[in-house]
Amino acid sequence: MYRKVRLLNVDVDDVSMDELVETFRQGIILTLHSDMMMKLQKDREFYDLLPRFDVITCDSQILVFAARVLGSPLRERVSGSDFFPRFYLRHKDDPSVTIFICGGAPGVAERAARAINARVGREMVVATCAPSVAFETQPQEVDAVVAQINHSRATALVVGLGGGRQEKFIFRIRERLPYVRLYLPLGGTVDYEAGTLRRPAPWVTDAGLEWLYRVMKQPRQRWYRYFVQQPPVLYLLARQLLGLYSDPFGQKS
Repeated sequence: MYRKVRLLNVDVDDVSMDELVETFRQGIILTLHSDMMMKLQKDREFYDLLPRFDVITCDSQILVFAARVLGSPLRERVSGSDFFPRFYLRHKDDPSVTIFICGGAPGVAERAARAINARVGREMVVATCAPSVAFETQPQEVDAVVAQINHSRATALVVGLGGGRQEKFIFRIRERLPYVRLYLPLGGTVDYEAGTLRRPAPWVTDAGLEWLYRVMKQPRQRWYRYFVQQPPVLYLLARQLLGLYSDPFGQKS
């Protein structure tokens, strides 16, 4: 459907935000950022899910810059935290679109639901849940979450559990959710909607400095991710530029 841009063996869709908001009505999205790209180098289960996503967008200004240097530019960065409010405002007058939010610290999803419903003027977010840490290892708790989602009859499911974990959870339960049409694994977007974490100014994001803003706001939670886990992505992208990149699962790029 969209032109593909290959970054470290991931086929990223060259889709604009406007196109995505207007056309993406069902399926599963992956909003790819640098941290997630590094997880894909190590997590075979996550990597093997790539062909099953309906849309993969670039949620990283650094990756946008890299695509340009590699000779296959993307039109723009399409982040989950930008897409989600545009999605629910686009469908605010469509009662067939309802949302279930799963994830976040206790109370955060509820705050996000109240804020979204006040903004759209109706009960668009029909239910929420904040499962316990590592709940995926507890079949009974997974069953309870599935039952809550089905009871709500929500047509869109937002999952905020962190990159990789949230996507694998969605694919694990997807066949058990007859009412859900749209799956949105969106990480920290739930915190943004709840107001527990403020977004940086647009110029910060456009300059590729959102990572620095997050480190300054949440140093204990973010320093390892941004200073240890993510920098190797630049080395891997340089290897792709030189035609030397091989993914860790044996396929030459």
